[in-house]
Amino acid sequence: MTSYRKPWEHAKSGGSHDDRLAARFVESLSYDTRLYKHDIRGSLAHAAMLAKVGLITQDDLDAIQDGLAAIQAEIEEANVTGWSGWHVDLEDVHMCIEAALIEKIGEPGRKLHTGRSRNDQVALDLKLWIDEATGVLEQDLRSLFEAFLDLAEGQGEVVIPSYTHLQRAQPITVGGEAIAWLAAFDRSLTRLLMMRVVGAGNPLGSGAIAGSSLQLDRIATAESLKVGEPTGSSLDATASRDDAVDFTYCLSMIAMTLSRWAEQWIIYMTSEFSFLKIGESYTTGSSMMPQKRNPDMLELIRGRCGNVYGSLVSLLTILKGITIGYNRDLQEDKRHVFAAYDTVRDCLAMAAGIVRSARFDATRIARDIDRGFADATSLADYLVTKGIAFRTAHQLVGQLVRQCEANGMVTLAELPLGDMQAVCDVIEADVREYLGAENVVGRYVTYGNAGLSGYQEQLARWRERLEKLNSDPE
Repeated sequence: MTSYRKPWEHAKSGGSHDDRLAARFVESLSYDTRLYKHDIRGSLAHAAMLAKVGLITQDDLDAIQDGLAAIQAEIEEANVTGWSGWHVDLEDVHMCIEAALIEKIGEPGRKLHTGRSRNDQVALDLKLWIDEATGVLEQDLRSLFEAFLDLAEGQGEVVIPSYTHLQRAQPITVGGEAIAWLAAFDRSLTRLLMMRVVGAGNPLGSGAIAGSSLQLDRIATAESLKVGEPTGSSLDATASRDDAVDFTYCLSMIAMTLSRWAEQWIIYMTSEFSFLKIGESYTTGSSMMPQKRNPDMLELIRGRCGNVYGSLVSLLTILKGITIGYNRDLQEDKRHVFAAYDTVRDCLAMAAGIVRSARFDATRIARDIDRGFADATSLADYLVTKGIAFRTAHQLVGQLVRQCEANGMVTLAELPLGDMQAVCDVIEADVREYLGAENVVGRYVTYGNAGLSGYQEQLARWRERLEKLNSDPE
């Protein structure tokens, strides 16, 4: 097996290449090859800048550009992992590409690293990758938005109970719940967009830690790469992974929302609820019980949220002891960022498929939608319209609920009008318009309500917004 001498260890008589365990221990090639496009993009910008300031010739630049283009084509033709230029002795994607470039074009390839360190190189590569990954996640979220909007349009008028403390609260619509999940996931999209603003900045040109005595034009590379202005501190730029933390936090929040949604629908799918069915592709059977259709995909989404949290905590733990300059601990950042990203992407795709397959059982839900006195608040509101103070109305409705329970009734509508009037004499026959879940969801009028008017208004706004996002994703 060929051993590659590391070009940064010339001051040493030996190195990790002499020990197979050491070579394996320090490598990041097993997970950082996905940075190849970003590494080449950064190198092209750096080479163009070097030519602009006269540190390399135009012929050197032409050779570097042609060589890197050929290397990228080779990598992609080999489906990345199969490229013959990956050598673990060279440790990482950056040095493997540089070694291949030198082998391909000779001396001009040796000039590419002028004024550059792996420290500012990897900081840039990761920043470029995160920017690209953020765009992919935006598309994934838009796909999930579409699925929830289709659900709201198709089954939005189905009336279901809402729950606080997992006890029945007020009646809502399926459309109202779909809009609620859209609102939650929309905040994740906003976080991603804001993260791009907070993380803007070009670390290239910071060197190993202190910058360079060469006349590098950092503004030129910043404009070429479109990642923001040059960072103001070389010490901070090479050792900061704030953008990685911010990105992984955004992933964690997406995972958390996915987990909450999964838990909600797992409950809906139980025999005790029987509100919902999802496509059989998203359920599994039991090895012992033939009748089972377990919501395993939802359970796995819920479970994998913990893996994403673990990546965030691991990253924060790595960073908490890092001094202001680069330390090799930072090599481990990509393991956690990439793992969290891959997990969330899979979960978003799975969630979109599940939502598209979902069908609420309107007939089953309607059979006992009024059980649990979910219209009690509506009755209190009715009393308010008759001039009763809300706290007094609350007390009177509570008394009516107790009366129903004492008489074996499960809904307020079962109470005779006379019995209601005996408790509160302002009640009239029109009270029936306030009772029953179907009536209640039609009476909500406040902006953003979870009834008929609320979800229908938000549905129109969301369709307009999604059309805008799809036509202008930036």
